[in-house]
Amino acid sequence: MSPDPHRLRIMIVDDEAPARALMREYLSAMPAIEIVGECSNGFEAVRTIGDLAPDVVFLDVQMPKLDGFEVLELLEQPPAVVFVTAYDEYALRAFEVHATDYVLKPVGRDRLVEAVAQVRARLAGPAPPPAPAPAALAAAARPPGQHLERILVKDGAQVHVIPVDRLDWIEAQDDYASIHSEGKSWLKPQPLAEIADTLDPARFVRIHRSVVLNVERLARLELYAKDSRVAILKDGRQLPVSRAGYARLKEML
Repeated sequence: MSPDPHRLRIMIVDDEAPARALMREYLSAMPAIEIVGECSNGFEAVRTIGDLAPDVVFLDVQMPKLDGFEVLELLEQPPAVVFVTAYDEYALRAFEVHATDYVLKPVGRDRLVEAVAQVRARLAGPAPPPAPAPAALAAAARPPGQHLERILVKDGAQVHVIPVDRLDWIEAQDDYASIHSEGKSWLKPQPLAEIADTLDPARFVRIHRSVVLNVERLARLELYAKDSRVAILKDGRQLPVSRAGYARLKEML
């Protein structure tokens, strides 16, 4: 938050240079406004927002590589957000993830004035609700009925984008999920159950309370002990299979 309670530190994130220029022109003409930065893509936005900690981000929804919802998912402490986009279908989803306001393109001067007023009122009011869980953000970015297509993992300054087609399995580790893909693994601070609920059930099955498997990676099942089985993957990896997991696998195979 800016030391001056009346000054708003604003960041603009949009992949279109003319859109950024127009917002900069309109916002800079308002009193007690400081434009602290601009970003043209989501990867840059994640890093810069973390470094500069603006009071509010005017954030485009539709951007290549990372969209606006995915940017928010990767931020540890998201600021106030005003979504800016040409697609009004995102309005409800924007407010579901606690956006302060929502502005349609082409952006008008008066509409930005209203948005800034909304931001000031929110920042001056009671503490905002906590940031939504990553699962809620991911769901907000997808049309109803569409399953997750990629998993995002922030590793320091790096962002890894893992297409679900390349997922081998996911394993629970306390409140984290260990994502395994093509011989590599990443820890994501999200419960396994939340991720499992977003995956296509025709391709991914929970074979154990702590393991979700991409069934395309399964080579065979073997009996390990009485009522206990292991899944042998095509790369030789062995994963535990519970009785409930075995029942789910039999329904799919």
